[in-house]
Amino acid sequence: MYSEDELLPISALQHLLFCERQCALIHIEQLWVENLYTAEGRVMHERVDSGRSESRGDVRLAFSLPLCSLRLGLTGKADAVEFHREEGGKVENRFGSIRWRPFPVEYKRGRPKKELWDKVQLCAQAMCLEEMLSIEVPRGALFYGKTRRRVDVLFDADLRRKTEETAGRLHDLFDSRMTPPAKYDEKCESCSFISLCLPKATGGKHTVTRYLADIMGE
Repeated sequence: MYSEDELLPISALQHLLFCERQCALIHIEQLWVENLYTAEGRVMHERVDSGRSESRGDVRLAFSLPLCSLRLGLTGKADAVEFHREEGGKVENRFGSIRWRPFPVEYKRGRPKKELWDKVQLCAQAMCLEEMLSIEVPRGALFYGKTRRRVDVLFDADLRRKTEETAGRLHDLFDSRMTPPAKYDEKCESCSFISLCLPKATGGKHTVTRYLADIMGE
């Protein structure tokens, strides 16, 4: 169990899986660089970050819902949580009987990914809800702005293990207070930190000499 002072942002899990250096620059060094992709994502989240709630038939919706897990050491907000009416009656938890099961929905600006980055972030939200409400949250969804479609996500044992492992790695990174060295990868080209990080100049097989030679060659 972690204390409240040790809680880390749920959003940092996605940053960590994308790039440990980016995660450290954002969450340890407190840096931020905006580009087209981050601006589009910010605008999308602002549309749902209202804190309001509403009902649609057998579904109740809560937006920008605060989340917390002392077991994982995480805190944050869910873009939206749908509460689906339970078929066949009530579900028991430590608060008594409830009629609604949470279904977290995370909004992303791009397209579905083959990597688990977004699914881990969503699974962490579900595990926070489970701890807070003492009720199983078996599924959720990711909504992607480019395709305008939802992708349903099953929180199976493998995804839960990956989420717990990533949360542990995140705490290890914060405890080290160290920013990992740059390492160039194709995904660096879409990262807003590329001009600050300079992965081609300092990371991987690209030395400063090679970087300057490439520039001169161009």
